[in-house]
Amino acid sequence: MLVHLDADVLEIVGLSLEVSLTAVALAALMGMPAGAALALHRFPGRQPVVVLVTALMGLPPVLLGLVVYLLLSRSGPLGVLGLLYTPTAMIIAQALLVLPIVIALSQRVVASMWEEYAELMQSLNVRGLHLVLTMLYEARLALMTVGLAAFGRAIAEVGAVMIVGGNINHATRVMTTAIALETSRGNLSLALALGLVLLLLALLVNVGVHVVARISGERNMVAA
Repeated sequence: MLVHLDADVLEIVGLSLEVSLTAVALAALMGMPAGAALALHRFPGRQPVVVLVTALMGLPPVLLGLVVYLLLSRSGPLGVLGLLYTPTAMIIAQALLVLPIVIALSQRVVASMWEEYAELMQSLNVRGLHLVLTMLYEARLALMTVGLAAFGRAIAEVGAVMIVGGNINHATRVMTTAIALETSRGNLSLALALGLVLLLLALLVNVGVHVVARISGERNMVAA
C-alpha cells in the first residue's frame, strides 16, 4: 500500500499532517511569546502560573477532548459555529493539547538564554514586547526543538481527536484513529501501513530535534 501510494493512505496521512501542523503553528504563535514573557517578566502570581502550565503538560487527552466537545456541541457555548466533527475541531483540540508544552518548554529555553543576554539587553534598555520578540529571535534554533516536540505529541494523539472529530471516513479520519479502527476491523494491512508512516514521522522528529540541538550547541561554542 505504501509502495503503490494507496489513495486511502495518502488521504489519511495528508489530513493528519494538515491538522497537526496547523495545530502546532497556532500553539507556537500563542505559546512561544507567552513562555518568553513568563521567563523574562516578574509579576504577582507568576510562580503559580508556571506550576499550572507545567501541570497541564500532562493533561489527559480524553479529558481535553471532552471539554472541547462540550464547548462545540449544539448545547455548548460555541455550538452555533457548527465545528464539531470537523477538522477544525480537531485542530482546536490538538492546539490546546500542545499549548502547555510549547509554553513550558519555551519558558525554559528563554530563561536559559536570558542568563547570557541579560546584561546586554539591560544596557540597551530593551523592554516589554520588544524584549520578548528579541529573545525569541535569539532562541530561534532552540525553539525549533520545541516545535518539533509539540508536533511529535500532536501527530501521535488519538483520544481528543477521536472525541471531537468522530473518526468520519473521508472527513476527519487521521492516522491514529484509523489505526485503532482498522485494527478492530481486522484490516491489518491498512493499519500497518499507517503505523509505519507514523513511526517514520516519529523518527524524523527525533532526528530533527537531534540535528537542531547539535547545530545550536555548535553555534554557542563558536559564539563563546
